[in-house]
Amino acid sequence: MAKPKYGRHLPAFILLFLTRGSSYGSALLNLMKDEMPFNSSDGPGVYRALNELERVEAVIAQWDTSAKGAAKKCYTITDKGMMLLSEFKKELEQLQKNMEFFLSEFENIEDQEETR
Repeated sequence: MAKPKYGRHLPAFILLFLTRGSSYGSALLNLMKDEMPFNSSDGPGVYRALNELERVEAVIAQWDTSAKGAAKKCYTITDKGMMLLSEFKKELEQLQKNMEFFLSEFENIEDQEETR
């Protein structure tokens, strides 16, 4: 994937939410705002990420014209998207280990300063 103009792991969260079932971009954004403890995503970022995921065939989109009003694009994760989600999982596990190391080391520094 090219360098994104949104949060680095936003596509991972989009794919994660799409494993629950097909969804619209606005519904995904609302889920992230409701369920994620720290979410700075906005609508344009979500749609840029969805467009990129669609471009790399991690999701497919279909227009839903069943409701009154404007048609909505509904996104579904693909097998390629599931593989990408697994890659994100491995990356996030490594990041988590690095963050745990950082926090542990920082705590040691704080402990040393308190004993001085």
